[in-house]
Amino acid sequence: MQFCFALLAIGFLDGPAIRLNGVIDGKSNAAIEVRGIDAATVRAVANAKFDREQWIALFAVRVNGGKPDETTPALLGSYRIEKGTIRFEPRFPLAVGVRYRAVFDPARLPGGAGKPITAEFHQPKPAGKATAVVEHVYPTRDKLPENLLKFYIHFSAPMSKGGSYRHVQLLEANGKPVEYPFLELDEELWDPDCKRFTLYLDPGRIKRGLKPREEVGPVLEEGKSYMLVIDKQWTDADGNPLRETFRKKFTVGPPDEEAIDPKSWKLTSSAAGSKSPLVVRFLKPLDHALAQRLIWVTDAAGTRVRGEAAVSQEETCWRFTPEKAWPAGELYLVADKALEDLAGNNIGRPFEVDVFRQVQRGLKQETIQLPFRIGAAKQQ
Repeated sequence: MQFCFALLAIGFLDGPAIRLNGVIDGKSNAAIEVRGIDAATVRAVANAKFDREQWIALFAVRVNGGKPDETTPALLGSYRIEKGTIRFEPRFPLAVGVRYRAVFDPARLPGGAGKPITAEFHQPKPAGKATAVVEHVYPTRDKLPENLLKFYIHFSAPMSKGGSYRHVQLLEANGKPVEYPFLELDEELWDPDCKRFTLYLDPGRIKRGLKPREEVGPVLEEGKSYMLVIDKQWTDADGNPLRETFRKKFTVGPPDEEAIDPKSWKLTSSAAGSKSPLVVRFLKPLDHALAQRLIWVTDAAGTRVRGEAAVSQEETCWRFTPEKAWPAGELYLVADKALEDLAGNNIGRPFEVDVFRQVQRGLKQETIQLPFRIGAAKQQ
């Protein structure tokens, strides 16, 4: 695949010029550089100790969406001086198929003057099957608690990182956007394959008595209807836009402020010698990603039983199919107390608004065990 790099330089041939150092492939970080600056100016920039806003005013790289530069956020990344060159290294790899525009304004240099220099560049996207949001956005049910904590968005292929929050929107029934509904993190929450994006609603607007909720109001309100919209302009790792815009409609019920109670779970096991699944039914839906990871089965010695877990029926059912046939005797269903329901309530503990405290607490594993028995196979 050929790389296309269009330079639209304004200025003298022996003056500053913008160049791309590397290849846009959506995986590795290509840097954007300004070369041709005299040594005295480079030293002045190095000594100036610019903050982020000053760097952006001097040298900014943005997605070229056809809008004026000042209305488009500059890419996140770091700046440094290297061998007489001003170098911008984006935090996330540049996406294939996306057009970028870099602007260097020499008037922002110490004692500098002159017109801005611009460069536009992109890597053409390859032809292929369009990426799409898979069948469901989790939670899958169409009635959700008022204090819903997060959505999981699953894609059919790896996605590009950076700028993801520009492509999701929460609308009221009349089509009016909910203002600032999401917790927008600099470090976006992707799984290792970049096929599942975790989208948190603003936790400060969930719990009563917190300042954001008192000043702005809750994100969701009981009795109302909403639509989560995923824009088709969101690009995958190859720079291709999604096949189509995805919409999830749902209504809002009362808040769920009760901790998870494993004693209410109903277990249905099979007979020894069978590979039929162990079925666990919950009284309320759980976080599907955590339920797959934080529930497992052990034998009496504490050794994990190998097998495959799946969550279904609107996240109210957990099924575990063993790799080998069940042995007769007592086994244990084990659940990590960091397991969550849709509102972020844990086992034995209601929701805590500090999401990252929950993550840290999860590093220290605390579990509960529910014994169950595999009976001997019936004699023929």
